[in-house]
Amino acid sequence: MRSLSIFGATGSVGEQTVDLIRRAGGADAFRVVALTGGRNIARLAEMARDLRAEVAVCAEPSGLAELRERLAGSAVQVAAGPEAIAEAADRPADWVMSAIVGAAGLLPGIRALRHGATLALANKESLVTAGPLLMAEAAAHGARILPVDSEHSAIFQALVGEDVAAVERIILTASGGALRDWPLEALARATVADALAHPNWAMGQRITIDSASMFNKALEVIETREFFGVDPAQIEVIIHPESLIHSMVGYRDGAIMAHMGAPDMRHSIGYALNWPERAELPVARLDLAQIATLTFRAPDPARYPALRLAREVMARRGLSGVAFNAAKEVALDHFLAGGLGFMAMGCVVEEVLEALDGDLGSDSATMTLEDVQAMDHLARIRAGEIARMPRQESR
Repeated sequence: MRSLSIFGATGSVGEQTVDLIRRAGGADAFRVVALTGGRNIARLAEMARDLRAEVAVCAEPSGLAELRERLAGSAVQVAAGPEAIAEAADRPADWVMSAIVGAAGLLPGIRALRHGATLALANKESLVTAGPLLMAEAAAHGARILPVDSEHSAIFQALVGEDVAAVERIILTASGGALRDWPLEALARATVADALAHPNWAMGQRITIDSASMFNKALEVIETREFFGVDPAQIEVIIHPESLIHSMVGYRDGAIMAHMGAPDMRHSIGYALNWPERAELPVARLDLAQIATLTFRAPDPARYPALRLAREVMARRGLSGVAFNAAKEVALDHFLAGGLGFMAMGCVVEEVLEALDGDLGSDSATMTLEDVQAMDHLARIRAGEIARMPRQESR
């Protein structure tokens, strides 16, 4: 029986992963090793009982008592805290979903790879902050990383049977987020509720706001470079409001391979779960005649400064990806708390990169996990200081 673990089970990607596992037979078809979750203890316990997980781990130690109470009488072991999550990743499993949001997903992913697991990677921050480390761990332990971001899954599928040396360009599509049609001068006044009103995708709070600011796409640009090993100049971003083409690969003969499908994360999750086979998935089928038109437009650099910063990070290398991601997460925290304006998030990230320039280095190949963790800590402190400074756009 195939064994699996889900890190970030109670988030959007985790929920959809659990849905596909249940449809494929649940605990009767899979041995579920570990499930981890955030603050939704009730949901984590429900999943653990239903899938008969060996262990359930909540991220916050304060949730341990409730988790233990909800799983009393079951055979499920319980634990809590970041170290417990990392220890859960030390339990060997054939297939591991990495869906923890943010830099917290890096260590469990590395530990899972050390057991030779197939890592279904939805945690883009792992590649942004420590791409060389992650890829080296996979190579050293005979493990495999399968992309779960819809864009990178699309690229991966468009490359099947092809030589990456024949690739001329990779085109990442972006919905543009909830604020894509707002006047530029109005963006500084956008609220959290405004940024959460995504027209196409049903996602978690943080990734939905990152979509509106295009920080999500900026991370994906860096992730593309790290995962596929292409030159940054080959990576393009285009706004595609319908969100039906998930990304495209252009080849040197002029051909472009596009991956199309309804905006449903179960496409890419299901592909990773069933790879190298294709299984029937409960997703909508496209009616192209009804769709009739697909539209595209170039992203406005003034509206989306995150894309420019991503280019600078790729040129800079070293630990700049760590600082970029940490500053972005802190800036988002301040926006969610009402202490920072929407457009000021980009300002904070840029100022952190400038402030830490002398500490970032330029050699990514020699980075260690300790280097990554130290820079993440330093960048978060600096980002917090900068985010609290008075500025015209502060809310």
